[in-house]
Amino acid sequence: MDHNNELLTGNFKKNLLKMSIPTMLGFVLQAVYDMVDMIWVGRISSSAVAGVTIFSTVFWLVNILNDVIGTSSISLITQSYGKNDVDRSRKIVEQTLAFKGLVAVITAIIFSVLLKPLLNFFTDDPEVLKAALDYGYIRMFFLPIMFSSYSVNTALRCLGDAKTPMKIMIISSVANIILDPIFMFDKIPGTNIPGLNMGVFGAALATVISIVISFILGFYVLLKGNEKLKITIKGLFQLDWEIDKKLLTIGLPTGIEMLMRNLSSVVTLKFISLYGTNVVAAMGIGGRIFNFAFMPLMGINMGASTIVGQALGANDIDRAKETARFSSLINVIMMGVLTLFAIIFPEQIMKIFINDPDVILIGNTMVRVLTPALILAGISMGLGTVFTGSGHNIPFLIASILSRWAIQVPILYFSTRVFHLPIIIIWFSYVAAEVVEFLIVSIEYKRGVWETKRV
Repeated sequence: MDHNNELLTGNFKKNLLKMSIPTMLGFVLQAVYDMVDMIWVGRISSSAVAGVTIFSTVFWLVNILNDVIGTSSISLITQSYGKNDVDRSRKIVEQTLAFKGLVAVITAIIFSVLLKPLLNFFTDDPEVLKAALDYGYIRMFFLPIMFSSYSVNTALRCLGDAKTPMKIMIISSVANIILDPIFMFDKIPGTNIPGLNMGVFGAALATVISIVISFILGFYVLLKGNEKLKITIKGLFQLDWEIDKKLLTIGLPTGIEMLMRNLSSVVTLKFISLYGTNVVAAMGIGGRIFNFAFMPLMGINMGASTIVGQALGANDIDRAKETARFSSLINVIMMGVLTLFAIIFPEQIMKIFINDPDVILIGNTMVRVLTPALILAGISMGLGTVFTGSGHNIPFLIASILSRWAIQVPILYFSTRVFHLPIIIIWFSYVAAEVVEFLIVSIEYKRGVWETKRV
């Protein structure tokens, strides 16, 4: 069987949709259970929402390592597979699982020790801190499983199989949605069925169980193998430094970019916390809403990155360009529709998560100001697939540093510390950062350095 002709022949639009739609559906459902988590947590208290929000912001600092290795693996697997080098593709998949698991264990140990001091940086409210710790410690304990579950799904997509990861994500998402109310409340809301009354800890427990399910199913598929590729247990216990070095270095600019972005999120959250718990709660809900909005973009992004990587492996530059541009167009259409809906119905969206009128009032303005920026983000992510597919990830780093640290953070500092401006300026700082990021990604795409980059 010629593995190359699956995504690199025929109509590129049809191939992109074939890869992207299943991935998009899987990610959207995953975002739904993130939103359901926040809806249930909102039924506990605004302090619980604030605690989960603060932990989630800190937790994404940890996820940088996952992004570094994951981004590297996309370039390595797709380009090897595009060259029809199945043996090397298999070895890269094995090394990704083994190396990322080892990194996750070390990270989980270190971060668990540092978790409470990090959380204390954001709040001295005992209820908020307790909620963050209840939610956080168990998430850290299962970090290796979380990293590995991402890897198995990414590997399958890179090989051109988008449907299997979609099915896995649907199963794990449904499990999380079902388990949430059972674990969190003394009675399942709307029924007389008794629950386990674990509160915020129950939400975290439901999440980690769904992650374990996702990993087991994906790992089984890779181990069983198919006509594309089959991993071996032996390969998981042999570190290959030549590959592992590339897993660390190719995605390093993306990792630093994520670090700078997440550090800016930490700083932003610190500035936001100056406005009080209600604003932090609104931002936490907003984060889940925008995470949901990004899931379709992620689906298109992953599908396009796979095709771009395989096209570059086969030295088909035109197909890579066409794929990136078409993915940007799809993103603009999707985000345009979503933006229109959010601007018309912000209050109804906020009320899904919480009944506190003060939080809803803050959230209304936030939703209306921030959602239009999703259109620019869609273009940036679509064009940026050429960087992920080629392994030329420096543009992401440049865009993040300039947009977050040269634009957003200074706006936040002067708005809160010097001029004491209203909270709406916080929301506009996100828009300003997105505009700058869009401009930088567009310029770097047109420069074309990525066209000659191979890993």
